[in-house]
Amino acid sequence: MKKDIHPEYKLGTVICACGNTFQVRSIVGDMRVEICSACHPFFTGKQKLIDTAGRIEKFRRKYNLQTEEKQTVESGG
Repeated sequence: MKKDIHPEYKLGTVICACGNTFQVRSIVGDMRVEICSACHPFFTGKQKLIDTAGRIEKFRRKYNLQTEEKQTVESGG
């Protein structure tokens, strides 16, 4: 590595809006964030899938129709 071209890493504290704090090494130092892994729905398991347009049911209906059509054609009906 070349000397005098890389930033200096400092020990910093990350403070989340939920109150969680942890230590990181960064060039910034202390940071405040709105969301962290302790309160994000993906990491806490509270994430819910929202199907507002009914796309999943529409896909399932379409897929089921295709499989029923293939079965009727294969059986000779």
